Amino acid sequence: MKLLIDTHVALWFLEGDSSLSAVALSLIEDGAIERRLSAASVLEVAIKRSTGKLRAPADFHERMERKGVRGLSITDAHAAAVADLPAHHKDPFDRLLVAQAMAEGMSILSKDEILHLYDVPVVW
Repeated sequence: MKLLIDTHVALWFLEGDSSLSAVALSLIEDGAIERRLSAASVLEVAIKRSTGKLRAPADFHERMERKGVRGLSITDAHAAAVADLPAHHKDPFDRLLVAQAMAEGMSILSKDEILHLYDVPVVW
């Protein structure tokens, strides 16, 4: 399984938040599967931290890397694929995650119900 972790899931994981499902926790901790964090999530956290809209650790992506979650760069193909997605979701970060997951053959680990409207496996 190849898994792309949504931003809120990564934050809940690092915080030990009880909103994280048991399935999500076990998948994030499973070193036998490929677990990735998009550069889009790192950007989202950085922007929201800098504007005061989010309290998150400054070393967000480094902490995920220490947990064995590798980064996923944004390619021009990922960015261009967003234009072909139906407008189910208005959040540009989530749309980019969908495009990345589709292009890379990944499932998205997310509680976001809207993501189920896309042609991408969503796990929660």
